[in-house]
Amino acid sequence: QVQLVESGGGLVQAGGSLRLSCVASGSIFSINAMGWYRQAPGEQRELVATITSGGSTNYADSVKGRFTISRVSKNTVYLQMNSLKPEDTAVYYCNAYAFRRDYWGQGTQVTVSS
Repeated sequence: QVQLVESGGGLVQAGGSLRLSCVASGSIFSINAMGWYRQAPGEQRELVATITSGGSTNYADSVKGRFTISRVSKNTVYLQMNSLKPEDTAVYYCNAYAFRRDYWGQGTQVTVSS
């Protein structure tokens, strides 16, 4: 089992920056990849960025060049978000893939005001 805890969300003006953190606990050595997803009101959850255990990254087109995902240890991943836009407003969820299934954190709210 893997448990995920996110932090770092909040309210920021357009053009500002935030850094989200996710710390995993439990069977962390079984984690293959980690990532961030987001869900805006009335929308489906969507991929933001992922990073594999080998360091390969993948980003949604909407965040390329503005967001950076990094994995600083086996159990900690960051999402640096720059040049934030109002359309980035959503609940951001940390994700880990282990034991052939997805694990999710509780989510952290990011609100970008115009």
